[in-house]
Amino acid sequence: MKSRAGNGADRRGHAEQNGLGGPHLVVEGVRDDAGERDQPDRRQRRRHRFPLGEVQDEDQQRHRDDPAADAEERTEEAGGKTDQNEPHAPIVRGVEAEALLARLAAEPDRAAILLDVDGVLAPIQTRPEQAHVPPETKAEVERLAARYALVACISGRTGDDARRMVGVEGVTYVGSHGLELEPRAANWAERIRAFAREVDWPFEDKGLTVSFHYREAEDEQAALEYLQEVADRARAAGLVPRFGRKVLELRPPIDADKGTAVRHLLAEHGLSRALYAGDDTTDIDAFRALDGPEIAVRIAVSSDEAPDELVDGADIVVDSPAALLELLRLL
Repeated sequence: MKSRAGNGADRRGHAEQNGLGGPHLVVEGVRDDAGERDQPDRRQRRRHRFPLGEVQDEDQQRHRDDPAADAEERTEEAGGKTDQNEPHAPIVRGVEAEALLARLAAEPDRAAILLDVDGVLAPIQTRPEQAHVPPETKAEVERLAARYALVACISGRTGDDARRMVGVEGVTYVGSHGLELEPRAANWAERIRAFAREVDWPFEDKGLTVSFHYREAEDEQAALEYLQEVADRARAAGLVPRFGRKVLELRPPIDADKGTAVRHLLAEHGLSRALYAGDDTTDIDAFRALDGPEIAVRIAVSSDEAPDELVDGADIVVDSPAALLELLRLL
């Protein structure tokens, strides 16, 4: 059940005492993983909690298992879409939310800020090449990079493309969902491209992966059905298909993802405190990688296209990149 922690004055006073002035947080609950490692039953209950206090039903489970269900039942009509430029109050799980964020911010030299790019720093656009990170967001990333031990962007784009798009020095850029950290992935690049050339659908070459977008398809359901067939063929060819936000991505069969990238970066920098923000299926791996650190904050940038498992696994849920920007300013 959602609740608000005290009146506005009380919340402002609590935030100021912890160095967290700014927008108020709608509180539901945030965890401190250090305290949960010894309570596995508590962690299990947390993972099955739904963000708005809803009960999981058959339709929700179908959305998790069948991307076609999303196309059938999640509309993109203008009247039903969240305005990505209008920040709203974040949903936070736990009355200790502000205190936990304050702990992360109190010792920035011990903490990492890890961020996806598209849908997180940059609003999703019809075509990937149209996406851009707003100047005010770039300025905030630059401030964080100067303050924290590590700020990294872990993107589905190539690392070079993510660097071009974000354009902030002092940030670590990891591309292809973490595959750039795995040397074996390069051995599959030409094989993946060769497969993509045989598909009757335009594809985006991301170096180590390829993506088939269907956001602009006239018949989205027909497009999805066709790409599901492509996914089956790719799987039979030894590749790893994965659906995301209006996209099918083909990856090499390598044990590398955003989760392995998160663990690599934290280990490399000797850090045990981290915040990760993501908006799509591949970010679930990054959320899971934060089960070990002393302090972990998982932020889901939600949308009509966001997978249930991402939102369910988040500590904080915001509804747009603009709302995430307001939250980052608390750090």
